[in-house]
Amino acid sequence: MEHPFLPSNSLSGKSLDELQTTITELTKKLTFAYRTQNAPLVNQLQMFIQSHRTEYNRRMDELISKQNMQTKIKIEKEN
Repeated sequence: MEHPFLPSNSLSGKSLDELQTTITELTKKLTFAYRTQNAPLVNQLQMFIQSHRTEYNRRMDELISKQNMQTKIKIEKEN
């Protein structure tokens, strides 16, 4: 589930590196929240991370489709 108070256009202005950095920072904060057993904070952070991962995955899918990368491995035997 994505965070309801995070505007969808706020992530569109970030680069892939910025998204990855933000995901890493939020994951560190999530680890701290788990250690302190702060369930409301854990839930909020999980939603923020999911929103960022969704945007990151969407952009990676676009990048792969633009570069026409093959996502299937051919296992046929050549003669």
